[in-house]
Amino acid sequence: MKNLSIIGVLFALATLAGCKKTLTTEAIGLTTLEKANSTPTLNTVENSVNSSYLLLSNRLNLLAEWDWNGGLVFQNDYIMQDIASDDMEKKWNPDGDQPWMDDINNFTFTSSNGGPNGLWKYDYEGIKRLNIAIGLLTKTDIEAITGITTARKNQLLAEAYFLRSYYYFSLVTNFGDVPLITETVKSFQEAFKVAVRANKTVVWDRIKSDLVLAKAMLPNTKFSSATQKWRVSKGAVIALQAKSALYTEKWDDVITLVTELEGLHFYNLNANYFDSFSTAKEFTDDEVIFSYDHISDQNPRNGNGICAPLGWGFFAPSTDFLNAFEPNDPRKLYTVDVPNQNVNKMLGTLNGGNKGNDDAPTNKVYIRFADVLLWKAEAYNEKASYPEAIALINRIRARARTTVTATGTTPPAGTLPDRPASTNKEVIKGWLISERRVELGFESQRLLDLKRWKIAKAVLTAQGKNFLDKHYLYPIPQNEIDASAGTLTPNPGY
Repeated sequence: MKNLSIIGVLFALATLAGCKKTLTTEAIGLTTLEKANSTPTLNTVENSVNSSYLLLSNRLNLLAEWDWNGGLVFQNDYIMQDIASDDMEKKWNPDGDQPWMDDINNFTFTSSNGGPNGLWKYDYEGIKRLNIAIGLLTKTDIEAITGITTARKNQLLAEAYFLRSYYYFSLVTNFGDVPLITETVKSFQEAFKVAVRANKTVVWDRIKSDLVLAKAMLPNTKFSSATQKWRVSKGAVIALQAKSALYTEKWDDVITLVTELEGLHFYNLNANYFDSFSTAKEFTDDEVIFSYDHISDQNPRNGNGICAPLGWGFFAPSTDFLNAFEPNDPRKLYTVDVPNQNVNKMLGTLNGGNKGNDDAPTNKVYIRFADVLLWKAEAYNEKASYPEAIALINRIRARARTTVTATGTTPPAGTLPDRPASTNKEVIKGWLISERRVELGFESQRLLDLKRWKIAKAVLTAQGKNFLDKHYLYPIPQNEIDASAGTLTPNPGY
């Protein structure tokens, strides 16, 4: 196989003898269609889901060996959403290393750039694995064949529906219309047939319907597993439902779903802002709803490899991002320690620990409660419920100003005062935009926010970036178009 195209990724038999020289490095425990179609075991079913989580990890070289230009060394969300925004620069000291990242930063990339290529491949590899898992778990006789209990089957199936929704959420928000594949592809002929773009509304409908299925099968507990707290929970499902409603501007649904999430009484703002990111607080804090559990010293490795490029000088704040913080806001130093060139939020430490460690234990946080509350504030503002919107923004600010700072002090009086009463929707929206930027900095939300608010062009061109209308979507990777013999069509302008 000359490239890891959608045809190869979706074709579940691609690990058989004729294709062993693919770029893909298969994870230990990965279930292929060949294994699944032989008599499945309980271990086969478990691995079919567990391997699907891996595509959320920041482990180095999960899909290839040091394929920088292909965007496959690690997950590209920091590059695609943070470097491409006005928050992050590629490195503390600019150099010629990895010019494809500079092209993302400057919006001079083409459809052959490694960033979109890597994002696409990670997501569709996850979807391939999940389609195998769902196919197994929905077999009418799977309990009799494997001995799996109904409760365990339902939990695994719920996790699979959630994860598939998550990968499709990534695809539809970055590329727009994308191929919607919900069953295992058994031949190259089928792969070519399904490699056609579905309208984004159809993709959104599938995301939402899969999440409805997932929610019904999970227990009403904070953690769906007491011993494996990283697994998808009911709270994570409801949160992704709310985020999907946000991105499709279903404001009533956002409010309803966030209210439902709050009603579980599992989540709250941590007293200290950094507790969501500290390696010492993982799975004991109140705020994190969904994260990937990186663990050091595993075989195969499952540490947070993104800490390695931090040691090589990657990922620095832009001046504009630093200037966005109000005086004495403790979130600034908790996010990034400029004098020591440490991105604390990504390292999970405040002393430079884990920097340069390609097997760090730092979890990757995907959804946390502060983010969710700001979704609800946005929905309230859109519904002209202005006092409710302002109250939630002020709740976020109150936590920040009462947080003990990274240097162990208390912010001075007058730090981050409450926003006053207002009935001006645009003023409140401006407060929300500012609050999301500093609260969620370096969490891969900024560019997606700017795009869905339809202000990316104005904001980024003001920062000297070459953002054009076509950049509201990333290009469909050129090698995917080529491999599909033109079945896949490019996004406009690419």
